[in-house]
Amino acid sequence: MALVEVDAVSKSYMRRAGLRAELRTVVDNVSFSIAAGETLGLVGESGSGKTTVARMILGLIRPTKGVVRINGLDLVKASQIEMQRIRRQMQPVFQDPFAALNPRMKVLDIVSEPWVIHASESESEMPRGRAEMRSRAIALLREVGLDESSLSRYPHEFSGGQRQRINIARALALRPRLLILDEPVSALDVSVGAQIVNLLRALQREHGLTYLFISHSMPLVRYLSTRIAVMERGRMIETGEALALCASPRESYTQQLLAATPELPSAPDRPVGAA
Repeated sequence: MALVEVDAVSKSYMRRAGLRAELRTVVDNVSFSIAAGETLGLVGESGSGKTTVARMILGLIRPTKGVVRINGLDLVKASQIEMQRIRRQMQPVFQDPFAALNPRMKVLDIVSEPWVIHASESESEMPRGRAEMRSRAIALLREVGLDESSLSRYPHEFSGGQRQRINIARALALRPRLLILDEPVSALDVSVGAQIVNLLRALQREHGLTYLFISHSMPLVRYLSTRIAVMERGRMIETGEALALCASPRESYTQQLLAATPELPSAPDRPVGAA
């Protein structure tokens, strides 16, 4: 069974056009699946519907048509308790590493927040008490290349790349199976973005994570993904194994995406103090 199944999903909104209301479809009959442990790259220009698909997978919005299943569970039909359990298994990492962090919270509180939110759950691996949360937060920060001194600092004291590392640490706090990575390096310069991508690859190998990696950059998606799905104006126009699709794209739109973005530079992921 696939971990994620998106089956003939569409999403439409009513939009005002002067005195009239018209129906605007932003995702149109999209289907794909993601197996446990793989990375599906979802690629397309801004406005192609990628983020709307991600929000439906996260259960933040409901599809107008079609079904989204996580581990076989239909999100629309799921109970509140089932949704709470499913949401622990999937976590997002968003595009803007600063907007995603509360500027009034220290890093310790940011990384510990998922444990506080889910504190009522009787999970044996959930840290209990301030001391245990601090110890686990230190371990998470080290996994993403930051050290213990980060805990007492605020988001504005970090670079963009370091803030994204904090976002990733928070996303890993509940030990999810799936990360939804929505343009996670587009707000960073190219070399820092390469470091973050290398970090994501290392974390996937270590934890057996499954990724939905959303980007407008075909070379970046090719570097990280097992398979690639290409979206244009709300529709899925091409899918395939990453290397094969990039070597021989069928659609002219896919060819344009490949030509429009530079190759990802080789940048080793630096440990403590990395950008």
